[in-house]
Amino acid sequence: MKKLMVAALAFCAMQALAEQKHGVEVYPAAKADAETAKMIKDTMKFDASTYRTTDSVTKVTEFYRKQPGLKENPGGDSKGSGFMGKGVMVTVQNPWADMKTGKMNNDTLISIVKQ
Repeated sequence: MKKLMVAALAFCAMQALAEQKHGVEVYPAAKADAETAKMIKDTMKFDASTYRTTDSVTKVTEFYRKQPGLKENPGGDSKGSGFMGKGVMVTVQNPWADMKTGKMNNDTLISIVKQ
């Protein structure tokens, strides 16, 4: 019984520590990319946060499919997907172009944009 309680408390603590942006959980293996977020804010005037991971679009897409309140947009594939709900739009893409330099990046970019 003690082990079960400890496991339950650990699970709750992990859930509480999960990073969220605009009410959407951030993919756990992703790191914030403030420079890309600033570029989106400056050029497109969106309230956006961006994150990068070496995980595949498919793996990240599966994570967001399980998030309550998000609905997957049609047309997703192994290079990109999108979700809407909770007043946000989430996009997942790989490859992606740096808007400032035009350089193609081969990691996965996750954008969480408040609508």
